[in-house]
Formats: sequence, structure tokens, C-alpha cells
Amino acid sequence: MTLSAALVAARAASAKTLESTVVLDVGDLIGITDYFIVTAGRNERQVRSIVDEVSRRVRELAGLTVRSVEGLEGSQWVLLDYGDFVVHVFDTGARSLYSLERLWADAPRVDLDEPRAAEIVGS
Repeated sequence: MTLSAALVAARAASAKTLESTVVLDVGDLIGITDYFIVTAGRNERQVRSIVDEVSRRVRELAGLTVRSVEGLEGSQWVLLDYGDFVVHVFDTGARSLYSLERLWADAPRVDLDEPRAAEIVGS
């Protein structure tokens, strides 16, 4: 269920932005969560739209509600904590600055285009 729900979140985010969305399998590296989803919006409105879409789709398709949300006020880096996975929605400048993909370069990436991912979100 964890990977399935993480893929729901990633595909929902990807549907709302032209920026790349990445799923990192960080479970063996940090032990407090299994996956990081990293994405970005080009402005505050798009960041909020991504956050709303991820929350809605994960609730509808995976039956999960977010445990905590941080950073929504400034919308430069919004973190949605679902326990087993964490969604990081940056604005493009903050994503470049913090560079989570580089920081967690040792983490395997999950392919969003694998058939299982498409089945999960009904694409």
C-alpha cells in the first residue's frame, strides 16, 4: 500500500505541473519514511494547486489523509507528511536551492510510468 499511495501522490502532483516529479525510495537510507516525492510549481498559486490535488487524490484513491502540512503560508516549500511517504512541493527557486534529488542521490528512483503506477491512478 505504501508504494501505491506514494505513486498516487506523485502522479497527482505530476498532473498539475510541467516540472519533473521524482519519487525517491529513501526507506533504507533514513528509516523514518519510505518515500520522498519531490516536485515544484512555478508560482505560489501552482504550488497550492499541486498541494490541493495531491491531498484530494490520495484521500480519494488511497484512503489516506495527510498527517501534517508545513510551509503552506509561504508556499516556497510545502511538506505533506503521510507517514510512510512525504511529499515535498517547492517553488522552482527553492527546489533548485535545496536540491533534495542531489542530497538523496543514493536513493533509488521509482519510475512513475511503470504500468502499476498508471493502474493505481486510473490513467
